[in-house]
Amino acid sequence: MSAPAVEIRNAHKAFAGTEVIKGIDLTLPAGGVTVILGPSGSGKSTLLRAINHLEPLDLGYVAVHGRLVGVREHRGRLQELPPKAVREQRTGIGFVAQTFNLFPNLTAEENVAEPLLAHKRATPAQARARARELLAQVGLGERGKAYPRQLSGGQQQRVAIARALALEPGLLLFDEPTSALDPELVGEVLAVIKALAESGTTLVIVSHEIGFAREVADHVVFIDGGVVVEQGPPETVIDHPRHARTREFLGKVL
Repeated sequence: MSAPAVEIRNAHKAFAGTEVIKGIDLTLPAGGVTVILGPSGSGKSTLLRAINHLEPLDLGYVAVHGRLVGVREHRGRLQELPPKAVREQRTGIGFVAQTFNLFPNLTAEENVAEPLLAHKRATPAQARARARELLAQVGLGERGKAYPRQLSGGQQQRVAIARALALEPGLLLFDEPTSALDPELVGEVLAVIKALAESGTTLVIVSHEIGFAREVADHVVFIDGGVVVEQGPPETVIDHPRHARTREFLGKVL
């Protein structure tokens, strides 16, 4: 196994006094595809958002490619980084949410170019050229001038994926990327994610698409009640789960 892309140690997170992540430890491989499964309310999306510090942990830490995320160590304690430093760290961690979060007043091309311009990584002409390349990569090379309202849900999510790729992150996070889509549009988004997986990009995906997880994942993590119940290759966790809770969950969704 290659060096880890993500290390999560003793992660705890509570909302309004209710702990939703309860001491999770995980090591996720670089260059691989990790799919996190679990029932609603299990803590899987909170854990994903903790990786790029969208949800700061109450206890524990996350490191990406060996570097602490959102915090620094000072005199044996972890201290929160300034917001500007956190934003800079996030440029190396792409994030695709359930909802597309596109700017409605910008075209697809402008939405994809925006991160490059906001972080001063390219001139306007370079950003537009890169945006066109990325839209072509996700199968939308002819829709660059379209506004989000002129695109289907699947197309909007593919624009969101292209935007997440704009800063060439070393890690891509997907939070149930097909959950807001009509069933007939799911396949086009999964095909783009599958192509990214085959390119060697490190992906961590929260998903309820069990067949997709079986097909593309190198590593599957099943979470329930804020703890890791079981993890391993898909042929173990999905096809031959060891834990009764995993078998119960899969029996309801398969």
